[in-house]
Amino acid sequence: MIPRATYRLQFRKEFTFAHASALVPYFNNLGVSHVYASPILAARKGSSHGYDVIDHSRINPELGGEDEFRAFVACLRRHEMGIIVDIVPNHMAVAVENAWWMNMLELGRDSMHARAFDVDWDGPDPSLKNRILLPILGKPFAQALTDSDIDLVRDESSGKIAVAYAEHRLPLRPADAQMLAGASLEQFRSAATMAALLDRQHYRLAWWRTAGDLINWRRFFDINDLIALRVEDDAVFDAVHAKHLALYSEGLIDGFRVDHVDGLADPAAYCRKLRGRMNALRTERGYMVVEKILGQNETLPREWDVDGTTGYDFMNDVSALLHDPRGAEPLEVRWTAISGRAFDFETEERRARRERLEVKFRSAFEAAARAFFEARPGDARDMTLASQQRALARLYAQLRVYRSYATGDANSAAAGALFQDALERARYRAAENDAAALAHVTETLEGRAAAPVEPRRIAARRFNQLAAALAAKAGEDTAFYRYGRLLSRNEVGSDPGEFAISVAEFHARAQRRLGSAPLLAGATHDNKRGEDVRARLAVISEIPGEWSAAVDRWFGYNARLRDPQLDPGDEYQLYQTLVGSWPLGLAWDHGPALSEFCERILGWRLKSLHEEKIHTSWGDPDARYDRASGAFVRQLLDPECSADFLHDLTGFIHGIAPAAATNGISQAVLRCTCPGVPDLYQGTEFWDLSMVDPDNRRAVDFASRAAALAKENSLPQLLAEWRNGVVKQALIARLLALRRECDDCFARGDYLPAHANGPRKDHVVAFLRCGARANVLIAAPRLCARACIESRTPLPSSEYWTDTELTMPRVLAGKMWRDALDPTRTLAGEEPRCAELFAHFPAAVLISD
Repeated sequence: MIPRATYRLQFRKEFTFAHASALVPYFNNLGVSHVYASPILAARKGSSHGYDVIDHSRINPELGGEDEFRAFVACLRRHEMGIIVDIVPNHMAVAVENAWWMNMLELGRDSMHARAFDVDWDGPDPSLKNRILLPILGKPFAQALTDSDIDLVRDESSGKIAVAYAEHRLPLRPADAQMLAGASLEQFRSAATMAALLDRQHYRLAWWRTAGDLINWRRFFDINDLIALRVEDDAVFDAVHAKHLALYSEGLIDGFRVDHVDGLADPAAYCRKLRGRMNALRTERGYMVVEKILGQNETLPREWDVDGTTGYDFMNDVSALLHDPRGAEPLEVRWTAISGRAFDFETEERRARRERLEVKFRSAFEAAARAFFEARPGDARDMTLASQQRALARLYAQLRVYRSYATGDANSAAAGALFQDALERARYRAAENDAAALAHVTETLEGRAAAPVEPRRIAARRFNQLAAALAAKAGEDTAFYRYGRLLSRNEVGSDPGEFAISVAEFHARAQRRLGSAPLLAGATHDNKRGEDVRARLAVISEIPGEWSAAVDRWFGYNARLRDPQLDPGDEYQLYQTLVGSWPLGLAWDHGPALSEFCERILGWRLKSLHEEKIHTSWGDPDARYDRASGAFVRQLLDPECSADFLHDLTGFIHGIAPAAATNGISQAVLRCTCPGVPDLYQGTEFWDLSMVDPDNRRAVDFASRAAALAKENSLPQLLAEWRNGVVKQALIARLLALRRECDDCFARGDYLPAHANGPRKDHVVAFLRCGARANVLIAAPRLCARACIESRTPLPSSEYWTDTELTMPRVLAGKMWRDALDPTRTLAGEEPRCAELFAHFPAAVLISD
């Protein structure tokens, strides 16, 4: 069953299944067919997201447990709604609550759960032979022993002796636990005896800073408290999915969103296996989408047998459509002049990739190089491990996708066109032996190397899993924070190097989604900034001159407040964030509300600087830089200190806000009408001016949203009060009602571009959704900033659209159209005029029966 539309909810102990049950009538009235739930299985105590799973056999008691979950589903069913559940097959939490993890620490590779985790028990480091590295110490091991930071304690509940370090409690081998059961612990607390005892355990305690160099188990990215799973193993797959599939079999849930599919050993095989399990349990095809970030012109392979992605690609496309390509060059020049950093994103990303390989993923990189070296042909005596390392380093630096599609099998899929592009760039000016090593990588990945199949598979797995982690940490979590040409294009699923796309390209990408049912996201729990922050910043692409002049003034105003050590590039990004996220109802001199906003900005600023990793970072924080940056923000947002700046800043924001609202309306229309399944992230039915998590996971005021939806107002009436965001909610509700009414158009219908003609032809995107019983014409404005700034409303004047009209397909000539957004209005004509389409509202949705 394909959902009509989904609503993403972030569950946590403060927002449980019971809270969600009370909101089901609201979700139903809004027009969604399915709730799209964050992970529901037992997670680490106090988890704010649910991705740190500790037990796959039970529903999280902090969310209400199984009884409340069943009650929530029953409530959904009473309203003829369903639920899609986010599942986490890639990793689990490293935590004392995780029984699998603790059992492996106690029994080592003999544990029945050891096969569940992706551990290299036979790596090259002899100190880690049959042991697992635990990089949890805050100082070097010897110093921790000398300082008596590591102790022995008796667990009150079990009576067993455990190794204690800070909040950690680690089990002893059964033999050691038995030996200590009745002994006085004092004699084992000397540094020498403690070291000897620890050396006998199935784990090796280590300083956290050694993790990148030494860790012998796969993490989720570079996070030391999330350990990867081996779901390619059938027994592990069954254990990880048992609860979800049982709920699916009962009909309690309708499908799955698969988290971080690129982290798996073989995503294609995984997806087919999960689809097979689902098909065996129910006759109706269940819905399944995967969190897969696609590169430019990369498409999800049909053989994965999934319904699509979770929507980052659509989020990118609609945002790029709303950016003016003419703004790219002046903004690029401005960024380089201010920051002194790379003028193009690719240079910044390559630099970040090399850094992350060296600092955070050294152990994983060396393991991948060894795997390819061990998969070399028998007669390749002159291929060295060093040349394999150099070759891989060159290739990883050039890669622009999360993984190749090859698996090392003889019948493997090709590595992919974008992999080949990276390979060609890596070959440029490579030494002959390194070029040979690069060729060996491709041959191994695609199963053409003259080596046994298992070494090829291991090499392919290690290559792809590191590629995914590196793409995330070097791209999304480093380079995205360093490159500041225009932050609205630095978004998960986007390539900041692609500044804008044309209407024709948008149509082509939309048509490629026909026949599948991906989510169409505007915002997610992982996005860097809210959808309407991006929509507002996109306006800057249309007015780079005015923006540049404003920035000059702001740098001038704030020179007296600036610590000399602060980076101008960081300051420039701060101004963009203030402009993008400033609440429309916030007055510059309203102290309490401004203080609350300041705290949100400080949270974003700290995270952005630490992710940027230029002057400070999570691993090596520069306290002085952090303090200076925080003090600067506080002074900027203090009316007594920065009145002139704040007055100027808010004047600029309110000047562009109408154009931003037009962009927000356009992207809402496109999300609800393009091929795919519209997805609403919680709370974003009003203007979404949130920043990166945890800001975008704040509690939602559902009461105000339910109250607003209950009122009957026309869209033109609501447009007059557009600043409160209710117009966006009402628009979404009408469009989702239309999807219910014209299901044949949107679920199964065609997508035909409607071309514009006239002086504003590049300022409108229009298309038809054609079904067996009806046709729907959708038109939305784009790149109308100057007109909206002039009119001071999100509605450009009718004169703006003079002589601009749409050309309709001949089969629709002479049709009568009724307005889905204004039931009192009908239109006729072969070439609808934009001045008439957008006479009262900056979007048009017309139906012809």
